[in-house]
Amino acid sequence: MRLILLGAPGSGKGTQAQKIQENFNLVHISTGEIIRENLKNKTQTGLLAESIINKGDLLPDELVVEMVKDILSKQEVKDNFVLDGFPRTIKQAEALDKITQIDKVIFIDVNFDYTKDRILKRRTCPLCKKTYSDTLVCPNCNVTLIMRSDDNEETINSRFKVYEEQTKPLVNYYKQKNLLYKVDGSKTIEQVYKQIEFILNEGKV
Repeated sequence: MRLILLGAPGSGKGTQAQKIQENFNLVHISTGEIIRENLKNKTQTGLLAESIINKGDLLPDELVVEMVKDILSKQEVKDNFVLDGFPRTIKQAEALDKITQIDKVIFIDVNFDYTKDRILKRRTCPLCKKTYSDTLVCPNCNVTLIMRSDDNEETINSRFKVYEEQTKPLVNYYKQKNLLYKVDGSKTIEQVYKQIEFILNEGKV
């Protein structure tokens, strides 16, 4: 199964991708997490991306496409993945069409105010990388959760502007290909996942 999760910043893509990974045995490919690892390790890619990400802008399409293409070329990944954070532009989607065939695109639909509040509350475990909004300590690793450096109001506003201009058009792009399934992202994590699970089990909402 080859999936894409679409949604605004803070819509819960990462959380739902983790649940899909656990329950459907898919490889979770988070381009955001890959970039953040590069930032942390001060790699050439990380240094190139740092100033762009901190402003809330998107990375150049060519850079992200090559990164994803490399990951999808691996035997254990190519037909068994959920993409979280890619594609983010029509150009990236067109490039992805040349790399692989997508089975379904799940669009997690939420409004700006709801997701902005969620982003400002969320914290991430530095060890297992899971995200939480209702605790300050990871229940799995028993370590203090941290706030991402780009989770501040100024950057969030910039990210939403970029999303509306460059990423949201993907909804119509995949709708025209009859690949798009929309779920209500304002529900609880479990309720959102139940909608996704229904779709992946060949149901529709």
